[in-house]
Amino acid sequence: MIVSNLRIVEKSVNLANYNLISMIKELFTWWNGMTLGTRVWTHFYGIEVGRDASGNRYFRNKDDSRRWVIYFGIVDSTMVNPDWNNWLRFTSSQVPKEREKYTWQKEHISNQTGTSNAYDPEKYRVNRDSFRKNLGYKKWSQKDSET
Repeated sequence: MIVSNLRIVEKSVNLANYNLISMIKELFTWWNGMTLGTRVWTHFYGIEVGRDASGNRYFRNKDDSRRWVIYFGIVDSTMVNPDWNNWLRFTSSQVPKEREKYTWQKEHISNQTGTSNAYDPEKYRVNRDSFRKNLGYKKWSQKDSET
């Protein structure tokens, strides 16, 4: 347990889910979660500053020169909402707080590329003939001006 000026942070590892395969994955792959280096760095230097609605945990070091996120579940950077993304990139110095959304704001969702929810221009194609209402207007062309 580390006591910081922000909050008390429990540093524990669930050993029931920590087997040889997950240890090898942690050593050599970053896309399956945090690596061993990130785990050690976070344990010794990380101060947890918050969590978002997706369960991602956000950390900074003592002098706030480094900020990072440990993803909950699938490692997908598009799951970081815009407020936390601004904080991670040092655009904002204030830690984001959960606040009430305006009626026009949508919930943040991850990138939908490669899913059935992805944008497909064929679905939204409009019949171009409906736009071609010739109301006595003839489009200008250079050939017409030469004659």
